Amino acid sequence: MANPVLPSSGVLSPLGLDSVRLTAGFWGDRAALNRDVTMVHCQEWMEREGWIGNFRGQRPRRGREFSDSEIYKLLEGMAWADHPALPELAETVGRAQEGDGYLNTRWSGNRYTDFEWGHELYCYGHLIQAGVARLRTHGEDRLTEIAVRAADHVCRRFMDTAETCGHPVVEMALVELYRATGAERYLEMARRFVERRGRPALGDIPFGRAYFQDDLPVRQAQVFRGHVVRALYLASGVVDVAVETGDEELLKAVEAQWERTLARRTHLTGGMGSRHADESYGEDFELPPDRAYNETCASIASIMLAHRLLLATGDVRYADVAERTMYNMLATGAALDGRSFFYCNPLHVRVAAEPPQGVNHAAEGGLRSQWFDVSCCPNNIARTLASLGAYVAAADSGGVRIHHHTPAEIRHGELALRVETGYPWSGGVTVRVLEDGAGAVSLRVPFWAGGATLTAGSGPARPVAPGYAVAEGPWRAGDEIRLELPMEPRWTYPDRRVDALRGCAAVERGPLVYCAESVGDEPPLAHLTVRAPAPPVEVAPSEDGVDSGGPAGGGAVELEVAAVLAEPRGDGWPYGPEPDKVSGGADTALRLVPYHRWGNRGPATMRVWLPVAE
Repeated sequence: MANPVLPSSGVLSPLGLDSVRLTAGFWGDRAALNRDVTMVHCQEWMEREGWIGNFRGQRPRRGREFSDSEIYKLLEGMAWADHPALPELAETVGRAQEGDGYLNTRWSGNRYTDFEWGHELYCYGHLIQAGVARLRTHGEDRLTEIAVRAADHVCRRFMDTAETCGHPVVEMALVELYRATGAERYLEMARRFVERRGRPALGDIPFGRAYFQDDLPVRQAQVFRGHVVRALYLASGVVDVAVETGDEELLKAVEAQWERTLARRTHLTGGMGSRHADESYGEDFELPPDRAYNETCASIASIMLAHRLLLATGDVRYADVAERTMYNMLATGAALDGRSFFYCNPLHVRVAAEPPQGVNHAAEGGLRSQWFDVSCCPNNIARTLASLGAYVAAADSGGVRIHHHTPAEIRHGELALRVETGYPWSGGVTVRVLEDGAGAVSLRVPFWAGGATLTAGSGPARPVAPGYAVAEGPWRAGDEIRLELPMEPRWTYPDRRVDALRGCAAVERGPLVYCAESVGDEPPLAHLTVRAPAPPVEVAPSEDGVDSGGPAGGGAVELEVAAVLAEPRGDGWPYGPEPDKVSGGADTALRLVPYHRWGNRGPATMRVWLPVAE
């Protein structure tokens, strides 16, 4: 089955790319753009920067110590998308592999001398994931041979040591290779890597061992901490190991860590990571909007973890979190043209950034860049969008569960379905039955969708609560199931323990978080205060269509709220005995746009959380 995650057990069984085909719509359009534009863009830039040339033996070597992994991520995306450039690129990689399976353009001749920062096992992880993708979509070929030889090298070298890598990812890659081949050594190697962490297995560093998740054994940790991408990749691998070994204690430990992290260390957009210095989680409720790091790769890792927990447990909450992160983080990471990207994703940008010329040498800033010194995010986006159809639906004991509402064709057993929807711009989801058959069809009702209704066949509309709304068969070709989700804009308020957000509110509509975007500082967002509780209302899309984002002739997706401009203090001293006054400001219309669309009109300031007048 063409699927990046294929567990042997769990409450749900994933449906792969051979069972789910995305069609034109929010995600289908992005997947097509990804294959035709983004993958080509990534390959061209990695040739330009010399990262692919490293595999041809160029000297001096170019790029960071982990740049090999970016080629492997792109190869994985190409495998899922059946991209014609894959064979030649895979052959280029393969020529650099050594006789015992070792493959690394940075450390060849000086192997395994820096487990904290060397990233050798990390690079193998992404290579193995690319090989698994190719095996499941094409069968054995040059890329799968390269990946298997590398995995066998890892098992020979590390099975009986106490060593591990400073950056997890090899764990879930080895489990997936075990699932694809049945070779027990890959699962055992992954299990040992998981159990070694926190003993400790790595040296201490200025950031502390928590940066590597090496401060505590996995089973003893209470929350995700340290470097966010590392933490989420590790947790994903831990879930994989737990599922394949039947280790319920290990699975429960990750579930508990996820619960606390979601409740105390996650931003409204689903992004994770509050600290720029070490790309890490902050402490509980440390969620500053302007200093939020929220790396795009971290959001992808969060989706991977939520999907694994969903399959293992069947709990709809994991699908809710995955959807929030997909629409407000994954969709934000790439520009509308598929050729520029965000590395970090703050919820407040105070100063409009100027477009960088060529490679952006800093991950920060409020403008998408064509490329970065560390371009993990563009290639991660490429492989995720290429495999996204595999996240849409799963099978349970009675039929099919549709987790994510997007135009698609789904086939499983006797069920042949076509999903038609304008979601997230409209709340109507129609599932059309294409052939006679039997089986239950379950549609996810998001947690925010109180008042949703479901109509099955010729029956009446009935109210359905958040969770899964189930329609039972048997079915005849032409039957329809109709889910109606309320899409009124709504105010969202933060927990008072989030000090940086106290006195603020945000606007959401459906799965989308909205933001105020100001191009040319009109309006000046630094002085803005919202007069609440004026309800947000929908307005017509802008004439140029840049802000609308909906289908042609579709519904409005911008918002308007009553707002005032505060009277700022003088420049001499920003503090005083009285609060700032807002009564002198005049009401003004404030148009909000979906967060994932901001930054497409050039340099701009932006904020998600709006100060509310008392």
